[in-house]
Amino acid sequence: MLSRVCILSLTLAGCCVWGQAPAPKAAPAKARPGYLTAAEMPDIGRIVAPAPGAGDPREARDMAVYRATRSLEGSPRWALALSDNDLTTAGMLKVFSCSLGVSLTPANAPKLSALLGKAEADWTSAFTRLKNLYKTKRPFEIEPAHVCLPSTAGLVNNPDYPSGHTTWGWAMGLLLTELAPDAATGVLMRAKAYGESRVVCGVHTVSAVDGGIATGTAVLAAQHGSAAFRADLEGARTELGGLRGAGAGTPVSCALEREALGKSPY
Repeated sequence: MLSRVCILSLTLAGCCVWGQAPAPKAAPAKARPGYLTAAEMPDIGRIVAPAPGAGDPREARDMAVYRATRSLEGSPRWALALSDNDLTTAGMLKVFSCSLGVSLTPANAPKLSALLGKAEADWTSAFTRLKNLYKTKRPFEIEPAHVCLPSTAGLVNNPDYPSGHTTWGWAMGLLLTELAPDAATGVLMRAKAYGESRVVCGVHTVSAVDGGIATGTAVLAAQHGSAAFRADLEGARTELGGLRGAGAGTPVSCALEREALGKSPY
C-alpha cells in the first residue's frame, strides 16, 4: 500500500514523499541494563488494555482526532510537538525544566540523568514488548496527511501502540513528582502534554498515548521494588533539591510553553 507523508519542520513545510510502507515492526530495544530483572518486570500484556481493533469505538475516535488535529499545523502547539520529539536525556530534562522552575542538563544533574538512563531501559523493554505484540499501524499509514516528522523507516517500522515517547514522558513525570512534590501539578500537566504532542504530530493515536501512560505507570511502580532504584532516587532527590534551591537558571522559553499548553489540543 502506498502512503504519502509530508515532511515538515518548524520553519519550512517540506514536500511530499511517496514510498512503499513496509509492514510495521518495532525497533529492537537498546541493549542496556535497567533496574528490573526479567522476573521482576510486570507482565505488561496482562495489565495494559489491548490495542483497538477494527470496529472498536476507540479506533473511530483515534482517526477522528487524527483528522481534527491536522488543523494545528503551523501553530505554537505544532511547534512544541515537534520539539517534544527529542528523546535524548538532555531533551527529556529540557521538557520538564519549566515546570520545575530550573534549567536541567546532564551536566548539572548527573545523578538524575543516570537514574533516567537506567530507568528508561525498563520502560523501553515494556513498550517494545507491546509494540511487537500488536503491530498496529500509525495513523498516517492508514490515512495519509501532513505530519510533523519525516516518514523514515525507523518511524514506520515502529508500531503505533503503545507510544514509547508517552511511556517515557509519563513515567518521568511521575518520577519527578516524587522528587519535587510541590511542583506536581505543573510536572504532570507537562507529562500529559508531552504524550498529547504525539497526537498533534500525527504520529500516534490517542489510544497509543493512553497505552503509553498505562505502561509507564505500571513499570515505574514495579521499579520501586528495586533497592538500587530507591537509592538512586534519593540521590537524585538531593541533587534536584539543591539545584532548585540555588536557582540554577530559569528556563527562558516558558512563556511560549505556557501559551502552547493553554488547553488540550483535542
